[in-house]
Amino acid sequence: MKHPFCALWEQPSRLVVGLMSGTSADGVDAVLTRITGFGRNTKVEQLGFFFQPFDEPTRQRILAVCGGDVGGSRELCLLGTHLGKLYAQAVRNLLSQTGTPKIDLIGCHGQTVYHIPEQTPYLGESLRGTLQIGDPSYLAEEFGCPVVSDFRIRDMAAGGLGAPLVPYTEFLLYRSETEDVALQNIGGIGNVTLLPAGCDLEDVTAFDTGPGNMVMDALAAKLTDGRLGYDDSGRLAASGKVIPELLEHMLEDPYLAKQPPKTTGREYYGKDYVQSLLAFGDYPLADVLATATRFTAESIALSLRRFAPRMPARLVVGGGGSRNPTLLRFLQDALPECRVQTQEDLGLDSDAKEAVAFALLANEALFGVCNNAPSATGARHGVVMGRINL
Repeated sequence: MKHPFCALWEQPSRLVVGLMSGTSADGVDAVLTRITGFGRNTKVEQLGFFFQPFDEPTRQRILAVCGGDVGGSRELCLLGTHLGKLYAQAVRNLLSQTGTPKIDLIGCHGQTVYHIPEQTPYLGESLRGTLQIGDPSYLAEEFGCPVVSDFRIRDMAAGGLGAPLVPYTEFLLYRSETEDVALQNIGGIGNVTLLPAGCDLEDVTAFDTGPGNMVMDALAAKLTDGRLGYDDSGRLAASGKVIPELLEHMLEDPYLAKQPPKTTGREYYGKDYVQSLLAFGDYPLADVLATATRFTAESIALSLRRFAPRMPARLVVGGGGSRNPTLLRFLQDALPECRVQTQEDLGLDSDAKEAVAFALLANEALFGVCNNAPSATGARHGVVMGRINL
């Protein structure tokens, strides 16, 4: 009996959809790619992109559950099913938009609702864990192709942090023989990948730099009484002034000084963190937002100075933060010795970058290729991340 993947292995290329819903909980990024080869011979072409926003009730339930104090088994069951159906809807819309009748493979990150990278006492043991929800069975049922999901836990079983996941794909796509390159994603959380010139995979380092848009989004919502979920084009931050004493306080954050490998999330930079900023002093909200925006830029610059072997020649910014001119200006001010670019400057798509990564990670899993970067996650060895739903 032939292995069910034989036909896919023998194809010269595969149509692969990547799905990403991140810590900002704003919706699903769905990308259609054509992937040729695997491993270092991988080539990828983006054929289409669709963003499926979450409605506000869905977003608020996700954020509530991510806080760790809301929801139980019933909530997780229903929300996971709801998200699985929303992922299927996003793929349906993507394929309709691109006129694509059939696909070969889907890579789905799922929605992280809790991530515990540090050892935590539980039932007499010391445990770490992670939970992504959004049932992939609805994707497999509707589109009749393998679905690779639940990537993080396999790396954690090998002693890693289960994050960051994109360094392997960035190594495949962005490494340069002639110059050091840093890839900075600014989603809800900021994460950076350092690619020394001519590097091998074991030379790659990556880690979460701190909050990306998460704190700014919460402050923008508060400033506009909930009318905006984010600071569109950085206009609100541009209307305020950075508060030096608050910025200094924020830069004393112990997470910033922690040695990589390291990862963080909403459990650290969520509601309580934002409340602590608001309680720091009686300042205009626009000024607090401006300071939080500057902090994201300074935390990235500080990370490069502390943990990069050399200051990279280029910092390529992707994710939603690359759409914020105020943040990009602060970032270039904080890194005068480094060229700050966006994915668009390279002819690529910032919005689709992480979804493309999960298409690539799924393709590697299909071929049984180790698709984590142990030097970034701290895993003891390479593993094939992702559970496959046929």
